[in-house]
Amino acid sequence: MIFLDAAATTPIRREVLDAMWPYLSGEFGNPSSHHSLGEAAASALAEARTGVAKVLNCRAGEVTFTSGGTEADNLAVKGIALARRAADPSLGRVVISAIEHPAVEESARYLQRVHGFDVDVVPVDNQGLVTVAALRGVLRPETALVSIMYANNEIGTVQPVAELAAVAREHGVPFHTDAVQAAGWLPVDVKALGVDAMSISGHKLGAPKGSGVLFTRGRLRVEPLVHGGGQERGRRSGTENVAGAVALSTALGISNAEQQEQAARVSLLRDAFINRVLQAVPDSMLTGHRSLRLPSVASFCFPGTSGESVLLELERLGVVCSSGSACAAGSDAPSPVLVALGIAPETAQTSVRFSFTSAVTDTELELAAAAVETAVGRVRNLAPQ
Repeated sequence: MIFLDAAATTPIRREVLDAMWPYLSGEFGNPSSHHSLGEAAASALAEARTGVAKVLNCRAGEVTFTSGGTEADNLAVKGIALARRAADPSLGRVVISAIEHPAVEESARYLQRVHGFDVDVVPVDNQGLVTVAALRGVLRPETALVSIMYANNEIGTVQPVAELAAVAREHGVPFHTDAVQAAGWLPVDVKALGVDAMSISGHKLGAPKGSGVLFTRGRLRVEPLVHGGGQERGRRSGTENVAGAVALSTALGISNAEQQEQAARVSLLRDAFINRVLQAVPDSMLTGHRSLRLPSVASFCFPGTSGESVLLELERLGVVCSSGSACAAGSDAPSPVLVALGIAPETAQTSVRFSFTSAVTDTELELAAAAVETAVGRVRNLAPQ
């Protein structure tokens, strides 16, 4: 099997499993307990927090461990917007892009539906980019928060986050970015990016599912979503997942150390794969920006097919990939991300996404490209004339 669905999840790294194992076995204490087992857990949690902070170039106190990227996005969007409006009732608008992950979009819609916020959606161009001018066009004195993802999970387009964050800063508005897909492939230095909040998920980095992080800058207030014992400096109550925190910190450290080398290597393989598919499959269409994209993502539309049918044929041929976001799997509706790019709904439903781990090889991608040619040809031959 050739696994090309790394944007959905990645296997746990052996080093990560080794690092977290003690906290799933002998060192099982609750970090809030005042005895030796609890103190050992608290020490491990603090060390994991410091490890994350080192990679993000922030203070340890600015790191909140969560159950994953979705919770981190919810805490950022809802928590920051609600806290800012509590301090200033005139702040009743949030800004998101047209291609956000559902965790961000649905959080914004919740604020609209339940708390009366207005949601301003920044359009993207036909390659999925948000421009500085487009962001300026939607900012208002009442804007409480801007949330624009670092890199898109379906098409791989990378946003000019530092430039967009600078625009928000000019207007005195906090800027959050969903970096779930970017972490491990792109720099995540929060000072260099100029962001006020950033979400990361462990299972995209070789850590287990159920581990995540939210960075929030300095004294930026965040209204908690989960109430209880006041863990995570009051931002996220509940007994901490020590093993998950250790795992995420370890995976983030490893991937960050490898980032430049692996990003350069995989980008070359990605480009070769894209060229093979475009040359081999008539009428195939790359989605997203040709060069400003994640090293790990190549996404296409294959007009005259059904994306789901192509996926089934590819799996029969030993290639596992997806038709877009794993969070929207099973939906009959065309991808909102592709529609936002101006792609016709019927074409959007022919989309297939290939996403790579850092261990992918040229041989695997050469075989996968040949499988794509075969799979698309079979589906087109079976389509009603």
